[in-house]
Amino acid sequence: MSEDEVWRDERLKQRVTFDQVAGTYDTARPAYPAELYEDVARFAGLKSGDRILEVGCGSGQATAGFARLGLPMLALDPGGALLAIARRNLAEAGHVGFAETTFEAWPPEPGAFRLVASAQAIHWVAPEIRFAKAAAALSPGGTLAVFGNVPKAVPQDVRSAIFGVYLAVAPELLGNVAPETWYLPSGPVAGLIAETPAFGAVENRVYGWSIPQTAQSYRALMSTKSYHQALPEPKRAALLDGIEAAIAKVSDGFEFEYETHLYLAKAG
Repeated sequence: MSEDEVWRDERLKQRVTFDQVAGTYDTARPAYPAELYEDVARFAGLKSGDRILEVGCGSGQATAGFARLGLPMLALDPGGALLAIARRNLAEAGHVGFAETTFEAWPPEPGAFRLVASAQAIHWVAPEIRFAKAAAALSPGGTLAVFGNVPKAVPQDVRSAIFGVYLAVAPELLGNVAPETWYLPSGPVAGLIAETPAFGAVENRVYGWSIPQTAQSYRALMSTKSYHQALPEPKRAALLDGIEAAIAKVSDGFEFEYETHLYLAKAG
């Protein structure tokens, strides 16, 4: 098996794990700052009738933010359980449609959209597809908006407690690079967009915010991570139980800080 085939095989396995924890994903995964959607709409110059395409909508965390713009929207995701929740969450938004499909398999609509957006999902799409197909879906002058939440360090006492659990239960994960780092300025996303001939200059905007967490809510959040879902069941349960118990011993709750990184570019 070639390196590319290995990459595709692993990515395919990992990206479908979210559907296995769809309910928890919906309640535990954070949304995105409200001002981000305003900035995207302003940059894109969206007006009545403009269509939005979302790649990898999950249970609708970002879909809901774009839906508030009141524009016709199509949201794609390969997870049937996630889409069922997204449809329920946005049942009153008659201008939002959903399609159960990967972006790779989606039948293209060339030039049909004024905005193509992807929240915490574009890194799962095959490299030769992700930005080229997004560009093809955009009308001339349309906008690509790619963004993701990047967790910052938890408080030191919580971090130390968690580290001990990983060391004891799943030390192989300690050297892993979290997928979220893909969205940092030091990550590849801006460069990959810039390398796509159809797109112009890339703008990066950063939003800092935080969300309260308890031992239970942090455990739920961690249970939705692809690198945890990839663990065999006995080890995964032991790790998540251990994380919850360790945090409960040192903290009644803490603020989990995030940075959301947004990348914007116009199609030629």
